[in-house]
Amino acid sequence: MRHAGRIAAEARSVAGELVKPGAVTSQIDKRVREFIISRGGIPAFLNYRGYPATLCISVNDEVIHGIPSERKLEDGDIVSIDVGVIKDGYVGDCAATFVAGRADPESLRLIEVTRTCFYEGMKFAKVGYRISDISRAIQTHAEANGYSVVREFVGHGIGAAIHEPPEVPNFVERPRRKADPRLVPGMTLAVEPMVNAGDYGVSVLDDGWTVVTADGSPSAHYENTILITDGEPEILTICEVS
Repeated sequence: MRHAGRIAAEARSVAGELVKPGAVTSQIDKRVREFIISRGGIPAFLNYRGYPATLCISVNDEVIHGIPSERKLEDGDIVSIDVGVIKDGYVGDCAATFVAGRADPESLRLIEVTRTCFYEGMKFAKVGYRISDISRAIQTHAEANGYSVVREFVGHGIGAAIHEPPEVPNFVERPRRKADPRLVPGMTLAVEPMVNAGDYGVSVLDDGWTVVTADGSPSAHYENTILITDGEPEILTICEVS
């Protein structure tokens, strides 16, 4: 999983460097697919449940699962890149939001708060805590900064498959209806805050994949695959330039 995670993190960085005004999202997807294969990996998203691309590229009010197309990025667009890689039967999954050109201060703040939501949650990714402790930290940080966290899509366990139990919500259910396991060494989780500048409501477009904010507000996404250890959690989707 460290190997798969490293390739995924490198692919995320490659994609981020390609996010520029005028860039075509399908060409970003093609370049990253070639990179993953050159590193001995397999694109985990391609053909997963029928998904047609290597990357999810979600722009502005698109939250997740944006399908690469002939769309050209414009100056100021905020672009969430989600990438998964299979290596030797195991999966690494990560995401980040980048800026095409110059972004306004509010967009930059949304992106940074989303990133720090992940790290707030990771403080509780330790033996003895529960999944809900990660969820609560993410939600608290987002809402303290005036944002909302998406409810309908969540983080997840990960390993030999992209999506494994348990679910890792970015909010705390009241009352909680699903399992809330304690964390134990060896668990691997994809923790992924999805943060909206407006309300947390979302809808899915007619393509069956692209999730957008219901109120048209911008959204940002940040994700890493982490390992629960006997001590501090380990980020598996990491590389020198990530």
